[in-house]
Amino acid sequence: MPPKTMSLHKMRKDARAIFNAALAAVSSETSVRKHLKIRHGQLIAGECSIDLSKVRDIFVVGAGKASAAMARAVESILSDRISRGVVNVKYGHSLRLDKIRLVEAGHPVPDENGRHGAEDILSLVSGAGRHDLIICLISGGGSALLSVPAPGLTLAQKQATTQVLLACGATIHEINTVRKHLSAIKGGRLAKAAFPARMIALILSDVVGDDPDVIASGPTVPDGSTFADCMAVIEKYQLHKKLPDTVLSHFRKGAAGLLPETPKPGERFLKNTMNIIVGSNREAILAARRRARELGYRPLILSSMIQGETREVARVHAAIAMEVLESGNPIKPPACILSGGETTVTLRGPGKGGRNQEFILATALDIDGSNGIVVFSAGTDGTDGPTDAAGAVADAKTVRRARKLGMDPRESLGRNDAYPFFEKLDDLVVTGPTHTNVMDLRIMLIS
Repeated sequence: MPPKTMSLHKMRKDARAIFNAALAAVSSETSVRKHLKIRHGQLIAGECSIDLSKVRDIFVVGAGKASAAMARAVESILSDRISRGVVNVKYGHSLRLDKIRLVEAGHPVPDENGRHGAEDILSLVSGAGRHDLIICLISGGGSALLSVPAPGLTLAQKQATTQVLLACGATIHEINTVRKHLSAIKGGRLAKAAFPARMIALILSDVVGDDPDVIASGPTVPDGSTFADCMAVIEKYQLHKKLPDTVLSHFRKGAAGLLPETPKPGERFLKNTMNIIVGSNREAILAARRRARELGYRPLILSSMIQGETREVARVHAAIAMEVLESGNPIKPPACILSGGETTVTLRGPGKGGRNQEFILATALDIDGSNGIVVFSAGTDGTDGPTDAAGAVADAKTVRRARKLGMDPRESLGRNDAYPFFEKLDDLVVTGPTHTNVMDLRIMLIS
C-alpha cells in the first residue's frame, strides 16, 4: 500500500482513471462480441445456436445512446449477411456504418426524427417472415428514441408528458410504465410486430436490477405493468392538472378496460424473441474495483442498485466517507468507496445540471474542510441531464474555492444549478459520447 497521505491532485487523477477502467469494461462493442459469435456456420447468441444456412434475411434494428456502437459490432460479426437495418440514436452519437442506417433523434424528449425512425423500424420488422432473423439492439435512451404514439395520441402530447415526468421526481421504472402505455412500439409491441420472424434482442442495461421490461421501456419483452399502474403514478405525483387532457383520458380509458393492454407474459408471439443482457452497472463497478486496487486503494462496493433522491443519497455517501476518514470504518484508508445506480432529482429551481453534478455539489457541502476526500460521479453514457458534461468532481476544498469566486454553493444547490457552479471551478467531467450506457458510477477516495 502507498502512504496514507496522498495529494488531492493525485486522488482526482486516480478517480478519473478508475472511471475510465469502468467504461472500458462495458464498451458496447466488447459487450456485444461477448454474446454474439459465428462458429462453424452457426450464430451463437447467448445459449442459443442458429443455423445461418436456414436464415433468409437478417435485419438489424434498435435504439439507444449506445446502439450505434452495438450496431458497429454486429456489422463486424455478420458483415454482408445483413440485409438491412435501422437504428435510432441520440444526436451526436452516430458512428460510420455500412449496412445499417442510423437515425439521429431527440433525447430525453422525443422528436419527429425519432418518430420517423421508429416507424421505419416497425415497418421493417412487420415485413419479416418466419425464415428471417431480426437482431434488436437496445440500450438506455431507447424510450425517448423509439417514439410512435399510441392510436389517438400525438407526438406533442407525448413530449409534454415526458417533460412532466422528468420534472416530477418519478423513478425510471415509473416513467417507463407511463411511456409504455402511450406507445405503439414499446412494452413488447415491437416483438409482436416482428412475429413470426425470430428476434434476438441484445440489451445493455441502464436500469437498477437490469429488468429488461424497464430498459428502453421493454420493446421486446412482455410488460408486467398496467394502465392502473399508470394511474397510480399520476396520483402519486399529483399530475392530473399537468398532463394533456387527451393523455389523461387515454389512461382512464385503459384503466377502465376500454383500451387493449400491453402484451403480457405467456403470449404466443413472445416465444420467438430471446432477450440477452450484454452489459450492466455491476460489470462496470467490478472493473472500477480492480483498477482502484491496482492504484493502491482498499476498495469497497456499496451497491450497484442505488436509487432515491439525489441529495439524500449524497448525504449518506458523505457520511460514509467521513466515517472512513475519522475511524477507519467500514474500511481503512487509503480507501475507494464505489456505488452505482441511478438517483432522481426533483426540480426545485430553474438551474442547469444533472443528477451526478447535483450529487457532487451536495456531497461537497457535507465534506467541506475534511481534508483527504475526493468525490467523483458521472454517467457512463457521457451525459448528465441536459448538459454536455458526464458529471463532476469535488474535494474538501471545493466549497472554499467557490466562495472565493463569489459563488454560494447552497444557493446553487437550491436552484438545481450545479453545471455553472462546476464549470466556473473547472471541475466538470466531460467525456463526450462514450457509446455505452450502464447508469452512473460514484467514486469516493479517502486518503
